[in-house]
Amino acid sequence: MCGITGWVDWREDLTKQADIVEKMTETMELRGPDASGTWLSRHCAFGHRRLSVIDPIGGAQPMVRPAKRAEDQDVVLVYNGELYNAAELRKELEGLGHAFRTTCDTEVLLLAYVEWGAACLDRFNGIFAFAIWETAEERLFMARDRLGVKPLFYRREEGRLLFGSEPKAILAHPDVEPEIDGEGLAELFVIGPARTPGHGVWKGMSELKPGHFLTYDRDGLRTSAYWKLESRPHEDDEKTTAETVGALLADTLERQLVSDVPVGTLLSGGLDSSALTSLAVRYYGRTGQGQVSTFSVDYVDNDKYFTAHDFQPNSDAPWIKRMQEYLDTKHHPIQFDTPELANALEAAVLAKDSPGMADIDASLYLFCREIKKNVTVAISGEAADEIFGGYPWFHRKEALEANTFPWSLAPELRESVLSAELREKIRPRDYLADRYAQALAEVPELPGEDEAARRMRRMSYLNVTRFMPTLLDRKDRMSMAVGLEVRVPYCDHRLVQYVFNIPWELKMAGDREKGILRKSLEGVLPHDVLYRKKSPYPKTHNPGYLNAVRSRLLERLDDSSSPLLPLIDIAKIRELARSADARSHLPWFGQLMSAPQLFAYLLQFDFWLRRYKVRIV
Repeated sequence: MCGITGWVDWREDLTKQADIVEKMTETMELRGPDASGTWLSRHCAFGHRRLSVIDPIGGAQPMVRPAKRAEDQDVVLVYNGELYNAAELRKELEGLGHAFRTTCDTEVLLLAYVEWGAACLDRFNGIFAFAIWETAEERLFMARDRLGVKPLFYRREEGRLLFGSEPKAILAHPDVEPEIDGEGLAELFVIGPARTPGHGVWKGMSELKPGHFLTYDRDGLRTSAYWKLESRPHEDDEKTTAETVGALLADTLERQLVSDVPVGTLLSGGLDSSALTSLAVRYYGRTGQGQVSTFSVDYVDNDKYFTAHDFQPNSDAPWIKRMQEYLDTKHHPIQFDTPELANALEAAVLAKDSPGMADIDASLYLFCREIKKNVTVAISGEAADEIFGGYPWFHRKEALEANTFPWSLAPELRESVLSAELREKIRPRDYLADRYAQALAEVPELPGEDEAARRMRRMSYLNVTRFMPTLLDRKDRMSMAVGLEVRVPYCDHRLVQYVFNIPWELKMAGDREKGILRKSLEGVLPHDVLYRKKSPYPKTHNPGYLNAVRSRLLERLDDSSSPLLPLIDIAKIRELARSADARSHLPWFGQLMSAPQLFAYLLQFDFWLRRYKVRIV
């Protein structure tokens, strides 16, 4: 994986702006620690930081496809991602007369665009964000993978377009001010740590939506969708459906295990990660690749303080041991203490360029940093709950009928922590209602479905297009901040599209959440693991963490220079700090963000405003 950036400008000669382009590129050094490159022409400049995974010698970027004829001109590519069907595409392109100089998927992508133009996107199986400059046409083409696993942001001004894998690359341009307006604040305080698709939070910045491409030339900027979820009748019976899900998952995983560098899997002992690890062990056994390396995360004294509740019914530790012994993996248990977790909140902000999921982000950052000491690529079970309906809100009447995003069911709480001035500026309830209505309006309805089926289809769509991107963005930013590539097999677009149309009763086969996934994995996992009740990504239950972030936040509230103070209701925050208990559940966001995470989120917000010198307009 890599970091990409670029600049198209019709007014300036960019061959004279090498220093700026290099500065933009170097902001993403952590995403690509292995190599750096830039390419400059009069009206377009590209920058690239590389994490070498396939063909370390031949895959240097920016990659230029030299013109074959004198009247032709170069085509130039910067690319972040992996094509999992590169071998098939390479063979097809060779049959069409293309000659390859490398063994990397970068060249496959470039030649696919040369051969098929924008239609190449329909042929790709992978995760990607890339930009191509067609010198003869003076046209920029950018695209992002179907589910948005790889990020891509851009900023358009008069006669200019800037882009980058992360906002920090765009913010490094001297003409870009770190500003945020009311809409950006609404995203952070009302929707956050989720984000509306296409919204870049920073003033003037946008995100290229998943499944979209963009063209920019002298006639202007145009975006278009090349893929989206479609509603279709599902005609397979339970047995065929389970077999199809199992076959798709196995094929996807085997494609994603291909690498020229060491690969490992994240193992929580839950259904999703255990399934991928078991399939990986089987594949390694067939191909003679030895033991699979596995990694798990936990926290000091979690066994002492853990208390089961609806969102986190059991501890992972015994199940990790069960699977490690069952599969005979080379296991690496990783553990963090409270001070490490609290201190990593700032590193998580720097990785994300905004406040995020607090210690949920920080712990993943620390986890990935340790994993990177052993492997360069890791396989994660992210997204199975969104796709197969595993979260509690899929199964609760109050969430299904809430008429808002089910992972954020306390809008009155969110509003109550804001200052009166900010509430007036962003009108939280109205903003939330508008964003929810926008999401519902996108749902592809299936004619003939009854109301119950329509409700579950809408819930599935919301999870895939609104909640899942939050976790994918978190996974990308925290892992790439330490130079680790994390692959997410459950996000294969073939699997997502197929499962989206499985009727809810069939998804719940055996009257269990994710029942059809469990059916597809019979014989792959031990019965007790196969039917273990879902437990989310582990977080710390140590009351020391609550005390640490609470005391730090109270210090900020006493600091009259804090840029956070005009945005919050200080009295309300103090009240919450007094009443917070390590065992109480404050419904801030999702399954994992409660009172300690709210306090940590505000700490991140204060740090972000200071460190980025954010100006509110």
